[in-house]
Amino acid sequence: MRAERASRPLALALVAGLLGLAPTSPAHAGDGPRTWRVGPERDLRSPSEAAAVAGDGDTVLIDPGTYSGDVATWTQDDLTLRGDGGRAHLRADGSDAQGKAIWVIAGDRTTVDRIELSGAAVPDRNGAGIRHEGTDLTVTRSWFHDNEMGILTGADPDSDVVVTRSRFFRNGAGDGYSHSLYAGAVGSLTVTGSWFAGVDTGHHVKSRAATNTIVANRISDGSSTASYSIDLPDAGRSLVAGNVVVQGPRSENTALVSYGAEGLTNPSRTLWVVNNTFVNRRPSGTFVMTADAADVHLRNNLLVGAGDLTNGAGRHRGNLRVGLGAFVAPGREDFRLRTSSRAIDRGVVVPRRWRARWQYAAPTGLVRRPRLGEPDLGAFERR
Repeated sequence: MRAERASRPLALALVAGLLGLAPTSPAHAGDGPRTWRVGPERDLRSPSEAAAVAGDGDTVLIDPGTYSGDVATWTQDDLTLRGDGGRAHLRADGSDAQGKAIWVIAGDRTTVDRIELSGAAVPDRNGAGIRHEGTDLTVTRSWFHDNEMGILTGADPDSDVVVTRSRFFRNGAGDGYSHSLYAGAVGSLTVTGSWFAGVDTGHHVKSRAATNTIVANRISDGSSTASYSIDLPDAGRSLVAGNVVVQGPRSENTALVSYGAEGLTNPSRTLWVVNNTFVNRRPSGTFVMTADAADVHLRNNLLVGAGDLTNGAGRHRGNLRVGLGAFVAPGREDFRLRTSSRAIDRGVVVPRRWRARWQYAAPTGLVRRPRLGEPDLGAFERR
């Protein structure tokens, strides 16, 4: 695992602040970073006007409302872009920045909070809500929908991408090459407390990152023609833990999680899949599809529906197949355990660094997973 860099603690500190775990910093005054306010009744009426005047380290606060056809390229470093008092909706309505996205973010260490981006479409069919071309991106409490791509990043081995408490739905161009969240060959991708739904033919989460942490999310096809729920095509040191993953009957791939499908090209080939609830609504399939020679560990997962646990070898313990009757309200995708479930207290020991420490909180959030005696199986601990 590569060494920690100064930017990663900064990104995680920003996430902690937005989760209510730390205070946020006050606005700077004088010659230091500035706070810019954007809104229909402000001097700066649109985010693109702020992009033209903001400097490194500045904060842009955007009033709630819909900014139709307003697109921008952000080149500043250490920039914070935040919906102030609610989400600010950037709706493409046929416009794009550089033929790429609603927002092209070229600066380093950018934070995006409470922003809604929708309708991105370009001739190349990879129009994104955010096209990230800088180093380090933190996205919190934001929505991406009806785009060809939700978030698309470049290839930067020094970049850490963090997405938390966000929603992705109805993205994809229908060609199989466009996805809700597509991280290129970055250093790390962390996705937590987020809800993915209804991608058109593509994957919900696709990542070529060297390190992947995908924890406490709900990923659901619904009636869409989604492909993989989680695709890690180049392998990498990866933890998939505490997620609810529901493959719909119209999914165009039989696997829910795919690892190393395009080669074990990342330095690490270690995958831990721990305490997930996997639901397959197709008549057949494979819950976790892995490349040969991958180092795969499957622990304490619940399997619902037809299909094999995996196609390959590995160390697999504590996984259990159950029916829908084990859950509180599966028709509403509430997969908390009933008191009568066979999954309670059936978990096996998982090494500390790979444990499921968080669980999904609907609609977009995560909470600490309780520790009550022996661990339960699946994404939720019965309290």
